[in-house]
Amino acid sequence: MPLSRSLPRSLRRWAGPLAAAAAGAVLVAGATTAAPSNDIVAPHPPAEAAPAAGGDWAGTWATAVARPQNGQPLAGFTDTTFRQRAHVSVGGSQVRLRLTNVYGTQPLIVQAATLALPGAAPGDVDPATVREVTFSGDTSVTIPAGAELVSDPVELRIADDSDVLVSLYVPGPTGPATYHAAAYSTGWIATGDQTTAPSVSSFPQTTTSFWFLDGLDVRGAASGAVVFLGDSITDGAGSTRDTNRRWPDYLADRMLEQPRPHRFGILNAGIGGNRLLLHANSPGQGDNALARFDRDVLTQTGAGTVVVFEGINDIQQPNSQYDPERLIAAYEQIIERAHDQGMRAVGATIGPFQGWGSWTPEREAVRAAVNEWIRESGAFDAVIDFDAVLRDPDEPLRMRAEYDSGDHLHPGDAGYQAMADAVDLSELSPRRR
Repeated sequence: MPLSRSLPRSLRRWAGPLAAAAAGAVLVAGATTAAPSNDIVAPHPPAEAAPAAGGDWAGTWATAVARPQNGQPLAGFTDTTFRQRAHVSVGGSQVRLRLTNVYGTQPLIVQAATLALPGAAPGDVDPATVREVTFSGDTSVTIPAGAELVSDPVELRIADDSDVLVSLYVPGPTGPATYHAAAYSTGWIATGDQTTAPSVSSFPQTTTSFWFLDGLDVRGAASGAVVFLGDSITDGAGSTRDTNRRWPDYLADRMLEQPRPHRFGILNAGIGGNRLLLHANSPGQGDNALARFDRDVLTQTGAGTVVVFEGINDIQQPNSQYDPERLIAAYEQIIERAHDQGMRAVGATIGPFQGWGSWTPEREAVRAAVNEWIRESGAFDAVIDFDAVLRDPDEPLRMRAEYDSGDHLHPGDAGYQAMADAVDLSELSPRRR
């Protein structure tokens, strides 16, 4: 039985700690470059053909970016091509590429960009599908520091539940590089302009981060998009890399079983280590959720619902938050800002984390109080009870062993599948209020 449900509108405050539960997570962000990976992209089941062009634009893939603080992200790049894999949720016959220099300190020149469908091997592209990306008709674009840009429409037919390869050439030096640290997806890096190179053999390095990407929009039959605002559990920590096994990915598989008018784009705005109230403690973990809410939620194309699954890092990271009311006030701000823009706000309870190194009874009490408020206040338009899904019935402060990735905080693939299966899809309708 789905565990997402609308709640009564009684406005009860938390009444005291419960042994209810928590999830969210800290992830120290992913690698920059590495030796070539042997990981193989899992084959996809046959996908339904994309609809004919027309209709409104909707986001189909997104990533949330972080401020570069050290290492390669801070140093930036020169004379570099990135080839990055975006796994889309819903397809279409036209696509737009969204690029970001939001944390750059100087204008970013993107000399060339292409979109293509995959070729025979991971990182290869099908030469017949390579499309130049233009911005106001030009193949080169300069993105001001602090800005994001959207491309012209690209004629490329993309199926539901499929991959698009984005290749970007930056002559540089770029200065600090806006990025998403932990992609849980292999990308490839080359010297010079390799944006049209058909084979991954032209790319001698790999990366496990996303660079300068904001998202992809499609024009098709999707009825808007849903944004998943979260931390490393939404980002995919503990899942198998290159296999699209984050819980929003599993949710997308369920969504695609619905009739086309009820389908929507899945936009993952999770960042490992992210917090509601404070900027994260480690590089790549992002600005706090309140600070990034406008950029990562309100400006997403066609977004009509936001799912809020944050809070564990405020509780368990250093500078821990011991006052549940502070976290509740942050949720209320997110709900009000979403409602002001006509969006629905769905809240998720924080899952269990006993056994994780920073667990204490005092932190457990905060988690329990926050979860009680999420369940009982009626402030959210609907609630997904991930605590109930993940907790061990015999030891409710711990995650079920079969769902645990092994660190007692992040689920593994089976846990993410269980989370997605518990969501009532009707509660995520992106049709605006």
